[in-house]
Amino acid sequence: MVPHRPRRRLLAGAFAAAAALTIAPLTAFAADKVTFLTSWYAQAEHGGFYQAVAEGIYKKHGLDVTIRMGGPQVNGMQILTSGQADFLMGYDLQVLKSIEQGVPVTTVGASFQSDLQGMMTHDDVNGLADLKTRTVLVSTSGRTTWWPWLKAKYQLDEAQSRVYTFNLQPFLADRNTAQQAYASSEVFAAEKAGVKTRFFLFANDGYPPYGTTIVTMQKTVKDKPDLVARFVRASMEGWKSYLANPAAANALIKRDNPNMKDDQLAWGLAKLKEFRLVDGGDAARQGIGVMTDARWQKTRDFMVGAGLLKAETDWKQAYTTQFVRDLKVMP
Repeated sequence: MVPHRPRRRLLAGAFAAAAALTIAPLTAFAADKVTFLTSWYAQAEHGGFYQAVAEGIYKKHGLDVTIRMGGPQVNGMQILTSGQADFLMGYDLQVLKSIEQGVPVTTVGASFQSDLQGMMTHDDVNGLADLKTRTVLVSTSGRTTWWPWLKAKYQLDEAQSRVYTFNLQPFLADRNTAQQAYASSEVFAAEKAGVKTRFFLFANDGYPPYGTTIVTMQKTVKDKPDLVARFVRASMEGWKSYLANPAAANALIKRDNPNMKDDQLAWGLAKLKEFRLVDGGDAARQGIGVMTDARWQKTRDFMVGAGLLKAETDWKQAYTTQFVRDLKVMP
């Protein structure tokens, strides 16, 4: 019987190889399904996430990601906490306030090193200090976020403010008016209307929050840290790819939001680069997506000082750096 042992070994090896071939495809295609909810209709400011879908970056990391658009009537935090989304495009102040209210969410990465919010003025304004003589249009949400910071920093008066209804006509009609804006949207619309403007990014004057963050439930971080790590890494790789060549993501953005045209997408990307929102600040040295304890404390201190957050709130629950501190997705 000895001469037959090599044959038995060969047969056993063949069966093992066949079994491996049968199992391998099932393992390779068992991607984790993930739903990511954005903060608004698809646009260049969401480009990194769409790029990660379009270029197969999420797939490479074992993820099957569906991007769901937000909008004016969408309560993102409610959708996240109800389990209808796994990750949410969030905002530091929103998350800190949620922690104060006992909602167990946390931030796991920051696409932008600063918030996109700023002030659009007519071209005779030289800086935010000049707003003392202007009427300032502020949205309802702005009154509980950036307006207390701006008012305190430049000694502005509440009587100067008027409600911003997301209609540019009051600004276009009155050179004495300034309004909240994103450089990638309202400034673009004003320029298209033939009005010369200036834009001042609040972050350049010290407004501390991050922008376009990734938020999830604390339970997800505890129970599925590997999934969170893969989603964060793939998203930041998506941002790096989008800055280099946005064509693939832009095609998906226009599919989801047909109102988004090529010229506005190009403008939006140009502003992301101009202000170095993705690859500037700490990201230039530590990698895209990075967050620091110091920055979060500045945001917490501002909110407490402005009466927007109770001092006893356990603000460190609002974020974790475990998924970005060693990520090193270098620009």
